[in-house]
Amino acid sequence: MRWDNLFDDLESQLEQGLGAEDADLGAEEERLRLGRLTLRDRLLAMTRPGEGASVHLRLAVRDGATIAVAVGSVGRDWLVGELIGARRGSCIVPLAAVTGLLPTPEQLARSLAVDPGAEPTVSLSTRLGLAFVLRDLCRRRAAVDVSTASGEQLHGTVDRVGRDHLDLAEHEPGVPRRAVSVDRIRILPFSELVLVRF
Repeated sequence: MRWDNLFDDLESQLEQGLGAEDADLGAEEERLRLGRLTLRDRLLAMTRPGEGASVHLRLAVRDGATIAVAVGSVGRDWLVGELIGARRGSCIVPLAAVTGLLPTPEQLARSLAVDPGAEPTVSLSTRLGLAFVLRDLCRRRAAVDVSTASGEQLHGTVDRVGRDHLDLAEHEPGVPRRAVSVDRIRILPFSELVLVRF
């Protein structure tokens, strides 16, 4: 009888030890999975529409502002969408200008459940860089408002886009870009861009 109790006790201890080892292994695998997540992975998961889910996202950006954006598309190093609130209009936000994501609880849960590096639907826009999107504004000769990391608010037309910079022909809002209306040409590195509104 005592031997049965002893074996039952040993079996119970072994099961608890194996259960604890499995729990530790599961926790370590989860830490490794979370360690592979990128900001872009989480951003894509947050902006993927779900049942009743909103694609509106609040962002803290490098100039100190907090903006709300109805995200339309996320590229390799940028996102595009519609600004919500006082400053309205379409905008491009370089991911390098984002200092923080301010998700809802549902968005946070979705961002933590994502498989790192997995993109179920790879679209062309997810592979395009910031320069490509800015070149489209340049081709359309669209007037833009540019917020910079140093806090400046600039208005003008994108004249040229290089690999890591753009030329902005600064002029008064509401005035078409003509040589006589251009105050100056400013060359802006992409690292200085916070928000491009058009």
